[in-house]
Amino acid sequence: MTTSLTGRAASPDDKDEAFSLSYDGFDPGEEGLRETLTSTGNGYMSTRGAAEWEDSDGVHYPGTYVHGLYNRATTMLGGVPVHNEDLVNLPNWLPLKLRIGGAEVLRLSEIELLDYHHELDLRSALLTRRLRFRDREGRETELVSRRFASMASMHHAYLEWTITPLNWSGRAEIVTALDGRVINDGVPRYRQLESDHLRPGSTVFPQPEMMALKVRTRQSEVNIGVAARTLVSSGGRERDVVRRDFRTSDYIQQTLHVELERDVPTTIEKSVALFTSRDPATGDTLLRASRSASRSRPFGAAYAHHRESWERLWQACDLRVFGDDDAQHLLRVHISHILQTCSHNTSDLDAGVPARGINGEAYRGHVFWDELFVFPFLTFRLPAVTRSLLMYRYRRQSEARVAAVAAGYEGFMFPWQSGSLGTEQTQELHLNPMSGRWDIDLSHNQRHVSAAIFYNLWQYVTVTEDTMFLEFRAAEMMLGIARFWSSIAHFNAERGRYEIHGVMGPDEYHEKYPGASEGGLRNNAYTNVFVAWICDIAAHLLDLLPAPQAGAVRARLELRDEEIVRWKDMSHKMFVPFHDGIISQFEGYEELEELDWEGYRATYGNIQRLDRILKAEGDTPDRYKLAKQADAVMLFFLFSDDELRRVFKRLGYEFPDDSAQRTINYYDRRTSHGSTLSYVTHAGVLARFDPDSSWERFKVALGSDVHDIQGGTTREGIHMGVMSGTVDLVQRFYAGMRVESGMLQFDPNLPGGIDGVSFHMTYLRSPLTVTVMRDEVVVRHRDGVIDATPVRVCVRGEQRLVEVGGEEKFSLG
Repeated sequence: MTTSLTGRAASPDDKDEAFSLSYDGFDPGEEGLRETLTSTGNGYMSTRGAAEWEDSDGVHYPGTYVHGLYNRATTMLGGVPVHNEDLVNLPNWLPLKLRIGGAEVLRLSEIELLDYHHELDLRSALLTRRLRFRDREGRETELVSRRFASMASMHHAYLEWTITPLNWSGRAEIVTALDGRVINDGVPRYRQLESDHLRPGSTVFPQPEMMALKVRTRQSEVNIGVAARTLVSSGGRERDVVRRDFRTSDYIQQTLHVELERDVPTTIEKSVALFTSRDPATGDTLLRASRSASRSRPFGAAYAHHRESWERLWQACDLRVFGDDDAQHLLRVHISHILQTCSHNTSDLDAGVPARGINGEAYRGHVFWDELFVFPFLTFRLPAVTRSLLMYRYRRQSEARVAAVAAGYEGFMFPWQSGSLGTEQTQELHLNPMSGRWDIDLSHNQRHVSAAIFYNLWQYVTVTEDTMFLEFRAAEMMLGIARFWSSIAHFNAERGRYEIHGVMGPDEYHEKYPGASEGGLRNNAYTNVFVAWICDIAAHLLDLLPAPQAGAVRARLELRDEEIVRWKDMSHKMFVPFHDGIISQFEGYEELEELDWEGYRATYGNIQRLDRILKAEGDTPDRYKLAKQADAVMLFFLFSDDELRRVFKRLGYEFPDDSAQRTINYYDRRTSHGSTLSYVTHAGVLARFDPDSSWERFKVALGSDVHDIQGGTTREGIHMGVMSGTVDLVQRFYAGMRVESGMLQFDPNLPGGIDGVSFHMTYLRSPLTVTVMRDEVVVRHRDGVIDATPVRVCVRGEQRLVEVGGEEKFSLG
C-alpha cells in the first residue's frame, strides 16, 4: 500500500496545504514516526498519535505525558545500580475498540484496508483518521476518528468516532477503557532498564456513563487521576445503550451494546479529564478528574472553543516564507509542535523544556541546554512562557549550589540533564547500539549548560525589559552562575590568564584527552569565551538594579566585593586557544590526528554518529580532529561579530574581519552533524558567507524530524531544539533580527531559495508584523494592546520610530 507525506488539506473546503500533515495508506514500519508527528498536545499534556484501537505491540505505541511528571527507578546491570529518572508514560485514555458478534474486528494487521487516511490539522492539532475496511466476515465499515487535547481547557482531551456500516446492519459492541497498566517502553535501547513507574490505585464508575482511574508513581509519589465519559448518539440525538462494566485496580472499561444500521452514522464521544497532584487547586485527583469530566462540553462545542485558542496562538506565532512551499509547510509543522509542547498553558507549570518534547521518551524527558534554541521563538511571541520556563531553573538553584559544593566549587552549577529536582540525571552508562556494549558516559562534564542558562536569562531581560524579573529572580541566578565560573577557573601565572580545565564542550565527541584516565578537556574555547562575556555582564549587573534590590541580592548570595573584582579581571584575562589563526576547539586540538572521512563514508555511508562507529571498532573519537556538532562555531551562532570583537578586544586577542569565516570553514569540514542541532547552527553562521550552503543545511534541519533522517529517533520524540531553531534561524539570520542598543535591528541575509519572509512577533509588549523582501523591510505595529508603545527600529543603520498602529518601510536598495 503506498504512503505519501503531503500538504493536502483536511477537508474538501479547506485548501491551505501548509497547515496539514497527512499520510495515505498504512505502513507498519512508519507508524511510530507518524504517531510522534501527529501527536496532540496543549502545553500541559500530550498524547501520541497512536490508533485508539491498537495496543502497544512494537508497531503502535500509545503514550500520554504531562510536563514535569517524573519518576526515578533503579536497575541492576552486572551488579552495578543504574538510576534513571523518566518522564512517565501515564495511563492510556485512548482505548476504543469495535467488536461485532463477540469478536474484535478492528486491528489493522487483521483487516483488509480499502482506504486509509491519517492526518494532523496543524492549525488546531486535530488528529483525524479515516478508514474503510472489510473484516473477515466480509462486512465493510467506514470509521472516522477525530481527537484533540484542548488548548482552551488544558486538563481535557476529546475523542470522537463516527461509525457507518456500508453493507451490513446488526449488533456491535464498543469497548471504552482507561488503562493504568502501562510502562515506559518507547525507546528500544532503554528496555534493559526498569520501566514500571506506576503503582495501581483505584477505579470507580462515578456515573452510569463515566469511569475513573487513579494511579500513583512509585518513587516520586505523584497521584494521577483520569476520568472519561463515553456517550453514543445518532442523528444528533443521544442514545441510551446497555453498558457492561469491568474493573481492576489499574484498569477499567465499559462495553457499550449498540445497534448499527447500514449507511447510518453512529457517533461515539469520549471526553477525558486528567489531573495530577502536582496541579494547583486539585485535591483528590480521582474526584477532581471525575467532576471535571462530568462537566465536559460536547465534542463540537469543545472543539470550537479549542480552535479559537489555537487561532489566537497562530495570530501571535505564524511565520511565512515566500518562494518555497515545502519550507513553508515544514515550518508550520514545527510551530505547531512547539506550541503543543509550550503554550500559554505551560505558564503556570513547574516545568522545563524537555529536549525531545512531551510526546516520546527519548532522553527520558530530561531538560538539557536545548532551551537555548527554544527561547528565542517563545520570547518574541509568548514571553510569559519563557519566564515560566526560566523559573524552572530558579526553583532548582539550591540543588545547583549543592552540586557545585560537592564538586569543590561555589555558586550554581546546573546539571547537564535535569528532571524533577534539578539534580544531575546524566546516565553513568550509555548503550552503544552498534556494539551492544554499555560505555561509560562522561557528558555530565558539559558545564556549559550553566553558561547557556545565564545567556537565556540575559536575552529574556534584554528583549522584554522585564525589570521585575531581573531584580527579583534573574540577577540572583546570573550572579550565582558567575560565581561558579569564577570558582572553576584558576589563574595561570605563567600565561597571565585564567583557565578552565576538566570540562566538555558542545561537541560531545571529545570526552577526554587520548589515553587520559580522567575526563574533561583544558580550555574549551566556547566555554572560555562565553565565561569572559558572562563575567563582564556580572561585574556590572548590580549597577542595573535599584539600590534596595541590589543590596537584597548581595545579601541572599552573601556576595563579596572581591568576587566582583575577580569577575572584572576574568573578563579581561580568560585564555583562548588558537592554532593557525583558527580558534581551537580546546587546548591541544591541533595535535590530534586527522580522520579519514572519505574512507569512513565509503565503509559506513551515514557517519553522523562517528562516536558509536569508532567505539564499536575499539577506537575513540578522542584521538581525532572531528566534532559531532558545532562547538567553537556556536560562538558565531550566539553572538554577533561586533559583540565577539568587543570580547576579544577586552581579552587582548586580535579578531580579524575574516576570523568568523575561517573558523567556520575549518570546523565545517570536520563536523559529522551527529546532532541535527548542528545543521541549524551551521545554517545560521553560514547565512552571511555562503547563503546557498546555509539554505541547504537549513532544509536538512527543517526536514530532519518529518523525514527522520537519523534512522528512527523521531519516533521516540520530536527534537524541540531543531524545530524551534529552524524558526529562530529564519527570524535571526535570514531576516537578520536582533535586539541591541535598546532597539530592534535588522540586517537581512535572504538565501537564494526564498524571495522573502514575514512573521508575527511581540517586542516590548507591542505586537508587530515584520516582512523582509529582497528590496525592503516593512515593520507594521498591529496595536491591539492597551499599553503598547512606539518601537524604535534600525535597518542597516537607518533608525526610525514605528508608531502604535503605524508602519515603516525601509529600502534595501
